[in-house]
Amino acid sequence: MLARLNCLTTLSAVSPWVYGLVLVLCGISAVVLVVHLVRDQLVEDGMFLLLAVTELALLVQLVWGCVALAGTERDVEGTLFVSYLVGTTLALPIGAFWSLAERSRAGTAVVLLAVVTVAALEVRVDAIWAGAV
Repeated sequence: MLARLNCLTTLSAVSPWVYGLVLVLCGISAVVLVVHLVRDQLVEDGMFLLLAVTELALLVQLVWGCVALAGTERDVEGTLFVSYLVGTTLALPIGAFWSLAERSRAGTAVVLLAVVTVAALEVRVDAIWAGAV
């Protein structure tokens, strides 16, 4: 039991693998979306698939972060931390649905903005967990 408790207290809320994966996926998505904007193309199914994979990683991080927060003794502002995790998780679906409603170049720009927002929020989640409020 003590080993399990020790594991929970040392658990990182932002796994370096998930953190890196989300940032890499956001970077790839941003490059593809900028190309679509330059070419005046709509967001395609492949991009939505890439966004879905990124969203899956964000959902894993949301659950992982809540479990880590419940088991940590660190001085982390819980409400702020969870609100950032939830906000990061909601940004991509909102942008994707907006893009589906706005089938123009502006819809592509909205998805790009959502991807950049997720990357920025991801960096902030890591900083909050590290103790910077």
